[in-house]
Parts: sequence; C-alpha cells; structure tokens
Amino acid sequence: MPWSSRAALLRDLVLCVLGTAAFLLDLGADLWAAVQYALDGRYLWAALVLALLGLASVALQLFSWLWLRADPAGLHGSQAPRRCLALLHLLQLGYLYRCVQELRQGLLVWQQEEPSEFDLAYADFLSLDISMLRLFETFLETAPQLTLVLAIMLQSGQAEYYQWFGICTSFLGISWALLDYHRALRTCLPSKPLLGLGSSVIYFLWNLLLLWPRVLAVALFSALFPSYVALHFLGLWLVLLLWVWLQGTDFMPDPSSEWLYRVTVATILYFSWFNVAEGHTLGRATIHFAFLLIDSILLVVTWMTHSSWLPSGIPLQLWLPVGCGCFFLGLALRLVYYRWLHPSCCRKPDPDQVDGARSLLSPEGYQLPQNRRMTQLAQNFFPKAKDEAASPVKGEVNGVL
Repeated sequence: MPWSSRAALLRDLVLCVLGTAAFLLDLGADLWAAVQYALDGRYLWAALVLALLGLASVALQLFSWLWLRADPAGLHGSQAPRRCLALLHLLQLGYLYRCVQELRQGLLVWQQEEPSEFDLAYADFLSLDISMLRLFETFLETAPQLTLVLAIMLQSGQAEYYQWFGICTSFLGISWALLDYHRALRTCLPSKPLLGLGSSVIYFLWNLLLLWPRVLAVALFSALFPSYVALHFLGLWLVLLLWVWLQGTDFMPDPSSEWLYRVTVATILYFSWFNVAEGHTLGRATIHFAFLLIDSILLVVTWMTHSSWLPSGIPLQLWLPVGCGCFFLGLALRLVYYRWLHPSCCRKPDPDQVDGARSLLSPEGYQLPQNRRMTQLAQNFFPKAKDEAASPVKGEVNGVL
C-alpha cells in the first residue's frame, strides 16, 4: 500500500479515537455537572441535565438499532448476535459499540499490506453511520445542554469551574460533529473532493461563530423566563416539524420510523440549518436563516427590556456585543468559505462508478457495501452531483446492493 494511503488510514483511525474521546468527555462533563447540582441542592437543574441526557441517548439508540435491523443480514459478518445487540442498545451502549466496531475495522484495514476493496468500503460504511449518529447526538443533547448551562449561569449570577468545562466540551463537540458530518457527505460522492486543511478550519469556525449567538439568545430568554422557554421551543419546533414533513423526507427504512427522523431534524433546525430535500438549497436555507434570525432578535429584545431581573454579577452589557460580533464574523467567514474555499466539482466519476466511497463492484467481482442513507443526504446537500452519478433507487436496501 502506498504511504499516502496508509497515512490517510492512520488519520481516519486517529479521528475515530478523538471523536469517541470527545463523546465520552462531553458525557463525563454532563454527569459531573448533574452530580454537583445535586450536591448543592439544585435538584431541578440536576434532573434537567439527566433528562436531556436520557432523551438524547434513547433517540440515538433507536436510530442505531433501526439501521442495524434494516441492513442486510450478511453485511456485518463479525458483529455480535442480534440478541446481544438488542441488549447493548437497551443498555444505551449501542453507539459506543459502533465506535468500537469502527475502530476494529480501521485497525484491520491499516494492518493489512494490501487491504481488500470490501474491507475499505466497509470501514467507510461504518464511519458514515457514526458521523450521522454523532450529529444527531450533538443537537439532541449537546446543544440543549449548552443552552441550559448558560441559562443556569445567567440566572445564578456565578460560574463554576465544572460549568466552564462543560461549555468548552460542548462547543468543541458541536463544531467537530458539524465538520465531521460535512466531510462524511463528501466521501459519499466521488465527484466532490475532500475538504482541505484551510477549508476545514474556516468551516469549523463559521459554524461555531454562527451557532453561538443562537444558543446565547435562547439561553438569555431561558434565564429570564424559565417557565416559558418550553413553550417557545415547542411552538417553533412544531412549525419546523411541519416544514420537514412538507418536504417529503424518505430517510428511514419504514414510514413509522421516518417520524423519528423528522422529529430529530426539526430539533436540529431549531439551532442550525440542515438540508433534507432534493433540489437547490439556497432558497430554503435563506428562509430558515431569516426565520431563526428574526426569532433570535425577538429573544434578545425581550432580554434587553427585562435584563434588570438577572443578577448583577454577570456583565450583561458584554453579552450583546460579543454575540453580535460572533454573528457577523461567522457570516463573513461563511461567505469567504463558499466564495473562495469551497471545493469545486472539477471531475466526473468513472462511467462504472456510482455515489459512494468507492465503486460497487470490486476487482475480485463481489459487490461492495454502500451507505445509501448518507449518499441520499449527500445528494440533497450537493444537488449538482446527483446528475453526475447513479442515484439510489427507491426501495433498495442499505448496505450491499
């Protein structure tokens, strides 16, 4: 194997380990905060932290289990029996099991002098599912936890060291998940070159800077009106859920589980943009951006008219300029990214190559795994690439075709 290919495999292994470590670090920070709140007699805060953690974990295990059931029986040849997998997901360990499985497959490929095309494609298959699950976990658990800890800090008028630790791990996890998901989408389409180092850094920064003002606006409103923030979320979430439903998503194996996906996407859209439908995305992205911007402005205006209700120990006069500065800087970096740093589609795939990390037919003649879940989202995200390669056919199963 050429050194460049071996170096790329090693990089993927390192990213897998770091992603799993970031997940465990964020989980530990949340549990640490819950324990501290309980010890201080703040049982409601501890209960909220654990509730968000539990709901997100259940949703994550459901996604993982439904995908495993939908995959062909012979795809995961070396995995545990079906009953053991069901028990692992029931114990909320399904995602970690997938991370271990990806790491094991990556080590297997890296140790081989000449890894087979099937092993390489299967490693990509596992990695793509984990990228999607990591994104779901980020917006179902990490972003709400970050909003909650900021609201608690504003309401109490003090910041503890474990809270700052949780804020840092949350921002790191959110930005990492967004970047990893975007890179994963590109591996599904051979006509889309991977992000370079400079593009990755800018993409990381503008996502971080645009997400911070939204989280801050919701946290300020939560600190002022903790009894009404649930109504605010539910009202916007229902509107976003209706919008997702009207776009006719078809991501999950069956119609009943599709609603789990729509509910999750509506939660993501409460914080950030997420494309779920075919066609050009500029119009829908602009509508969503304007919708969230207007809502955030209304929340900030509410804060400005009632900020005297919050403790004076927090320098509230600094929050608004910092949030506005982050917003405009993130918007500028986003424009720079899409104007100069966005990788262009410069080449077409080979005639026998379809959407996926690699061609479906290996040199040895057997068929290769293809993650159709991520391929479908990649074609929605990059609509121009859909005409350059074969599209997934509705009704085909995910995995080995």
